[in-house]
Amino acid sequence: MELPADDRETSPVTGYTRAHWEAAADALLAAVAPYATPDRALYHLPGDHVSHSGHLSDGLEGYARTLLLAAFRRDENALGRYADGLAAGPRGVWPRIEDRSQPLVEAASVALALRLTRPLLWDRLEDPVRQRTAAWLADALTAEPWPCNWELFPVTVGGFLQEIGHRPEAARKAIDRGLERIEGWYLGDGWYTDGDGRKFDYYNGWAMHLYTVLHAWLAGDGELLSVYGRRLSRHLADYARLFGGDGAPLHQGRSLTYRFATAAPFWLGALTGHTPLTPGETRRLASGALRYFLDGGAVDERGLLPLGWLGPDDSVAQTYSGPASPYWAGKGFLGLLLPPEHEVWTATEEPGPVDRADGVRPVPVPNWLLQSTRSDGVVRLHNHGSEDVRYDPYYTRLAYSTATAPSASYDNSVIVGGDPSRTRIEPLGAGEGWAASRHTVRDGITVTSLVVAEGAAEVRAHLVAGAAPGTPVRITGWQAPDGLRAELLPVSGLSEGVQGPTGHTGADGTALLVALARLTGEPHPRPLAELVSVAVGEDRRVSVRWASGAEHVFAFTASEGGCADPQWAVARR
Repeated sequence: MELPADDRETSPVTGYTRAHWEAAADALLAAVAPYATPDRALYHLPGDHVSHSGHLSDGLEGYARTLLLAAFRRDENALGRYADGLAAGPRGVWPRIEDRSQPLVEAASVALALRLTRPLLWDRLEDPVRQRTAAWLADALTAEPWPCNWELFPVTVGGFLQEIGHRPEAARKAIDRGLERIEGWYLGDGWYTDGDGRKFDYYNGWAMHLYTVLHAWLAGDGELLSVYGRRLSRHLADYARLFGGDGAPLHQGRSLTYRFATAAPFWLGALTGHTPLTPGETRRLASGALRYFLDGGAVDERGLLPLGWLGPDDSVAQTYSGPASPYWAGKGFLGLLLPPEHEVWTATEEPGPVDRADGVRPVPVPNWLLQSTRSDGVVRLHNHGSEDVRYDPYYTRLAYSTATAPSASYDNSVIVGGDPSRTRIEPLGAGEGWAASRHTVRDGITVTSLVVAEGAAEVRAHLVAGAAPGTPVRITGWQAPDGLRAELLPVSGLSEGVQGPTGHTGADGTALLVALARLTGEPHPRPLAELVSVAVGEDRRVSVRWASGAEHVFAFTASEGGCADPQWAVARR
């Protein structure tokens, strides 16, 4: 991919300007064009991973997701190619939209693209094409979505159909129904769970906030935009801290193959005026994400985005992933809707949170602790409240970072009797410098976990309960890539083993295990023992004293709570 030369005057951090975004969008659109069918209604991109929806649906996905990118780019030549596809697709080429079917997802991209480019595309179509397209889309109004972010796809289709006057009553019902359904998943402070439970990941930004805020903004509904805009602004205050100094997003959650779609919420805040970030910080964060992936090899020699993260990587694919799935990355180009003279494009880039200072920040709703270090630009997420067991290991590990990926050997885990399972995660709180949770290994066995952090150093404590006496328990830490250093040092209840620190449960089936951990890019870091001291009392009290002078005292306590077995919790003293 050929991009303009870096502009270090306007963009001292990333070197990227609007011209880089335009060039990247143009290159991505040009690269997929040869894979369109002769009628341009389907885009069959190369790849061996066919989704569970099948080859035909995957071809529609290729059309819809690249159309959305073309809509953000607002290039009339590119949009002309997609106009040809509209003439053929709804005539019987595209699969019908049915309950919980992938075409429902793609219908939202088609509808949003048509709504954003109405004068350039929709209004220029012949009337029979418009009628067939609207009729195809209208099935989305009554199709039952999966109970998650899918609820917003009928909302997005309904917003467009209501605007053009096609089945306006049904469109209104679909909008109201979808918005009402997601309301129960908003848990405050800018965070949604993606359906029932505690599923916190990037779907907050590239789905829950994106579709609600864009719908309100495009509809000109000031009252609705005020509600969703405030939520977005609050979310961005946390979201901005999920990106490393090199622009990398945190490697956590599902659908990571969408890559720089992670930039979409930043642009959305600037587009609608609902953001706590300055224009220069917005562009630094968004451009940093794009550059991270482009420099890292996310685009292959054909100019395509394969399933993967930097290069091809099947470990981030799900059963719903097809060859064209990565093109939801096009959501990251939302900023091209802002005119060139907008301050988000003209302001000088400003440092992001990780660039400015070390930080340890609790995020109470998902019960996360975010730990970042300026010296190496690494952001770490300590997960004590997010879970979706369908997509292990991207939810079930105790920690994630912008520099590591979950490993097959169970990094950042507590392995009880050979079982690394972590289910039914229950948040126990997050505060200044700490977070805690309890999870189930298997019936009758629980682990109550605490992390305390400062700088790059971590104190990790785990209370295992309900196991048979003498059960071996092994803990694991970070698996560092080249250029980083990982440490995991026993403090209490553990001894060094061949595979890492190991302890055993006592006669009562419990064990309190404490270790120091660190992931760092510093070439010569101070020894962990000089940075923190930990004392463990017989009453299961853990006292932490940092070299900075900060002190914490925590106690692992049990209460019957009406249960036969005690439920362990962590109390700060």
